[in-house]
Amino acid sequence: MRNYISTFLFLTFLSQSIFTDSFIYNSYNNHGVIGLINTPTARFYDASSHGITLYDGTPDQKITLTASPYNWLEASFFYTNIQNKPYPGFEHQDYKDKGFNFKIRIKEEGVLPAIAVGINDIAGTGLYSSEYIVASYGINNLDLHFGLGWGNLNGSKNKINNPLGYIADNFKERPTDYEDQGGQFQASRYFSGKEASPFFGISYALNEKTLLKIENDTTLTPGTVGYEDPKSSISFGVDYQINKNFSLGVAKERDNYLSFRFIYKNNPVDPKRAYIYEPAEVKNNWNKYTKLRANLENNGIGVNKIIETSDAIGIELTQFAHPNLNVIEEIISSAKFESGIKKDIKKDLRIANLQALTEYDKAFETNAKLIYERKRDRKFNTNTKLTLRPFLASREEFFKGAILLENNSEYIIRDNFFFSSNLKYSLADNLDDLIYPPVDTYPAQVRSDVKEYLKNFDQGVIIGRAQFDYHLSPKKNNHIMLSAGILEEMFSGFGLEYLYFKEKSNFAFGVEVFDVVKRDYKMKFGTLDYKNTTGSLNFYYRNFNIIPFDAKISYGEYLAGDKGATFEFSRSFINGTEFGIFATFTDVSSEQFGEGSFDKGIFFNIPVYGNFINYSWRPLTKDPGAKLNRKNTLHDLLIKFRPHNS
Repeated sequence: MRNYISTFLFLTFLSQSIFTDSFIYNSYNNHGVIGLINTPTARFYDASSHGITLYDGTPDQKITLTASPYNWLEASFFYTNIQNKPYPGFEHQDYKDKGFNFKIRIKEEGVLPAIAVGINDIAGTGLYSSEYIVASYGINNLDLHFGLGWGNLNGSKNKINNPLGYIADNFKERPTDYEDQGGQFQASRYFSGKEASPFFGISYALNEKTLLKIENDTTLTPGTVGYEDPKSSISFGVDYQINKNFSLGVAKERDNYLSFRFIYKNNPVDPKRAYIYEPAEVKNNWNKYTKLRANLENNGIGVNKIIETSDAIGIELTQFAHPNLNVIEEIISSAKFESGIKKDIKKDLRIANLQALTEYDKAFETNAKLIYERKRDRKFNTNTKLTLRPFLASREEFFKGAILLENNSEYIIRDNFFFSSNLKYSLADNLDDLIYPPVDTYPAQVRSDVKEYLKNFDQGVIIGRAQFDYHLSPKKNNHIMLSAGILEEMFSGFGLEYLYFKEKSNFAFGVEVFDVVKRDYKMKFGTLDYKNTTGSLNFYYRNFNIIPFDAKISYGEYLAGDKGATFEFSRSFINGTEFGIFATFTDVSSEQFGEGSFDKGIFFNIPVYGNFINYSWRPLTKDPGAKLNRKNTLHDLLIKFRPHNS
């Protein structure tokens, strides 16, 4: 052991590192953590990076979603299937497990190595529970890693006494049992145990496509999981990068079996640059105002009105396309230059005719001359594309899903009055096999019967949404949205939302109330017997200090009639990428709730080949804490007009 440490320290001081946290020369391991094969490293991707890892080994397979909300934090959620281990109560099928992992950077690499600390399976059953401290140091194309593992990473034959045991006696003992149900934070396990296992490994970048890996694998191989006894402690493998987003990995693990990984990862090249401006093709006889309007509209910003005074130009603008004010102002600046305009531009920014931000005053509007006003024509927008509808965490099978032909349409009746629809048609699915009824159901079954809806995806065209929205701003900073119709796949109804949204303020608050009825399982126009009035008080805050984040706290009554609060924390970027977590605590006890104890999950909005995928996922579909899945909230619309300082 001392020889390993001495060698690592010698190499550490041998040379200044030039092996960085490169997107090319690092990859996700079997567990969706940036690492080697099973062991983690102290490497991180840039903030806003994200990925999906599909792992197939013996005896388990994993799907892991990984996100980097900050360049010092990596978080992931995994869902696993363990072959030949029966699922309790359903012995004819394989065991399923899920949990969260996170890793925090303690120190960046310099003269001394990078250091990170992490916890795996932080709120799961404990089956994959492990903790680690790891250091990494790069020398040219060679990357060296050395760490200390607890729990599931404590399978080495050359263990050492747990160093934390010298600090407090409670670190000397670690629970050895596993929970039948996940969802609990088991702090007594973290970094505990009589002993810990040193692990080490090396990665070598053969070229920009090929990454070689070798590690001393200290993963426990308990019989409860069904691992074979290791023939060796050494695992080795290779990752091949197909392109900047996709890579394949193969490894020989512990001299026992081959494993395979398929990785999708995305690292926005420049998270500060969200949009590439494209000037419009203009005609020689066009004046500067026509050029300005053409350039703005060519870049996704509609122009309702242009007015002018002796010293400034005023433009009433509306848009849905861009994620924040920074992008809008960048486009306006470029369009102004392309159009040859010298005067200052004052903006009146609107979305769905809600006045979100204005630089006008009464004197400016009174003295201004009208240059252009858009003819208020009705407009129809439609888009049809192939989508994947996954369904994970079912007791029937590791993965269920559907390939859908999905149409989203919008009919603009007036600037503030819309009809929007979502239609789906299943081209292929295996959702008919969802036969096992839910467990731990609440008296009001508002979400736990989701399988009954999914099984009807193959019954022709289904209606995901068909709703009317009416917007108005009766007073500055005060906004109202009235909605009615089919609001989502499982509920129809009507209601309103109010939001106080002050220009350029980091705070906002509001209230929403909806009267809803549960839809028929066929998702046409029929309804079931269940009705309820749901609503909440909402508070929003955007923080730009040391750790940027967005927060939302809501309190009210949920779809199932339970009352409580939801806490959301997220990080958004100028490029539109967003990662977030949420947790809901209501007057339903953990015993009533069942597995998981309380509602929680993740949500993200990520760019994939020019399109954004917006997805919310919770490990368990339960009734308490359930909310409406509305298309847009007022805050979703208006936040686009606040400056973004990340």
